[in-house]
Amino acid sequence: MTSAAVEAFLHHLTVERGSAANTVASYTADLRRYTGYLDGLGIDDLARVREADVSGFVVALRSGTPPLAASSAARALAAVRGLHRFAARDGLVPDDVARAVTPPTLPSTLPRALDVDQVEQLLAGSPGDGPVALRDRALLELLYSTGARISEAVGIDRDDLDVDGRTVLLRGKGGKQRIVPVGRPALAAVDAYRVRGRPALAEKGRGTAALLLNARGSRLSRQSAWHALRGAADVAGLTTDVSPHTLRHCFATHLLAGGADVRTVQELLGHASVTTTQVYTHVTVDALREVYATSHPRALG
Repeated sequence: MTSAAVEAFLHHLTVERGSAANTVASYTADLRRYTGYLDGLGIDDLARVREADVSGFVVALRSGTPPLAASSAARALAAVRGLHRFAARDGLVPDDVARAVTPPTLPSTLPRALDVDQVEQLLAGSPGDGPVALRDRALLELLYSTGARISEAVGIDRDDLDVDGRTVLLRGKGGKQRIVPVGRPALAAVDAYRVRGRPALAEKGRGTAALLLNARGSRLSRQSAWHALRGAADVAGLTTDVSPHTLRHCFATHLLAGGADVRTVQELLGHASVTTTQVYTHVTVDALREVYATSHPRALG
């Protein structure tokens, strides 16, 4: 019964809700862990699960070997709560016993953003005119110019880029699409790659619509894009931690610091809620506070 409910839920996510493949894969892994936990309790029917069992699962995640981070445990609980909500709604179980179980408290962290000079260093971290260097430069310029997630950038097809209109179509979470502007430096980097880099990579593959290709002529993966970002940071000599979202953070923070309103940045980032975007306003306020403290004659009075 438990495995059947899980399969039905995953089918619902994939077919009815059109969830992204990465989301479904994460939920699958988390629910496999959950059903393994229930098996250990001798529970093979979702209708027999109680609220204390769900709470115990979260405790087990946080105290296991190795213990899961609060963010990972919260993600797993989200999958479990989704399963129980679905099962209750479809009449597979009488009650949603996971509804009141709360996720572990997440540490309050703000995204790290590079300053403009550091971004310039990073963008210059892919020197050379070889196909891979040209591709990596185009990738980095696109990430900073559009605020795209790495998964969105590698998902760009050649026809998604409107050079005349200076826009690109991005496919975000849950299959949601948005069109965002592209700056001239990014367009120039992409043009150089399309003319002098992509053909050499494409001839090694079987033909693909993807804009960014790997050395085998296939679509560039998220992992390879992340390695390109990390490699550029090393070449640039940046000591600041660089993550897959670094240029997305920089995009949002620099826009807000330059006077963009938070609603516009929300649309550009593809956030469903403005609350998600508002974390970047805190970064900007911190920067303004530092300037105020060092510049205003009575700031320390």
